[in-house]
Amino acid sequence: MSFSKRREFVFLYTVKDANPNGNPLEENHPRWDEDTEQALVSDVRVKRTIRDEWVREGQFVFVDGEPKTLRKRFDELKKQTGKKTGREVMGECIDTKLFGVTFALGDESFSWSGPVQLKWGRSLNACHFEFIQGTSAFATEGRGGSEKQQRSFRNEYKVPFALIGVYGIANQNAALTTGASEEDLDDLAVAIWNGTDNLITRSKHEHKACYYFEIQYKEGFNGKIGALDEKLLLLSSTGKEMNRDAQKALRNLGQLVVDINPLVKAIEKKQEYIEKVRVVKDAELQLKGEEELKRFSFVEQEMR
Repeated sequence: MSFSKRREFVFLYTVKDANPNGNPLEENHPRWDEDTEQALVSDVRVKRTIRDEWVREGQFVFVDGEPKTLRKRFDELKKQTGKKTGREVMGECIDTKLFGVTFALGDESFSWSGPVQLKWGRSLNACHFEFIQGTSAFATEGRGGSEKQQRSFRNEYKVPFALIGVYGIANQNAALTTGASEEDLDDLAVAIWNGTDNLITRSKHEHKACYYFEIQYKEGFNGKIGALDEKLLLLSSTGKEMNRDAQKALRNLGQLVVDINPLVKAIEKKQEYIEKVRVVKDAELQLKGEEELKRFSFVEQEMR
């Protein structure tokens, strides 16, 4: 049964000495806002993180990250699910139920708008981007097969520290088409946290989940607060605002505080429509306004 209650969420994670989301058209330079110097992460990158976790968990996922044709992947899933048509198979895959899909194969074609839409992630702090060069493991081959003794160079970029915020909304109306359930949304919340912690590759090492804030509205409510990520303010560890240079100098969570008071005020205005607020927090993250949030009876908090 499809979910019937709208949800909004914001997710925070840290990136340290890694590349949050490289742009292949710019030599894999981290995506960024040139005016504000904030690091950017595409919704596609975040969805990949979530999908990879679902693959590890053994869930049916349409886009599994492997290079293959649509026909081959569809045939694999037909065999695994025991279903025959495209709609039936896509209805078994958690990523298509939540994120949507455009399917066109043979005589069957359809398009589903995903109930869950993610905004591009953006760092709460201005960031410093470092260009690093190193040597490759092997020398390049010369003309005629002769070996060159000089090794080639490798280039890479990294961000010393960024606190990334990702905002998402789950639209119950679109779920009527895809069949996404309450359980699917709960699996999404788990996968975005665990998937981020499981990003253990050379370019994505030291990605760490630190805050998940989800609002579940009462049935029948079709509004939203919107842009929850913009209601989180970055302060120094002493509770003061930081200029851009101070933000670039950040290197760990202990040097900052996240002020959630603007978010708490937004919750207060919409409290009559809210059924539950779920919070998952890393013990290292310092918050301002946490006590004000706890006064709402519908808030459930988990510490990790």
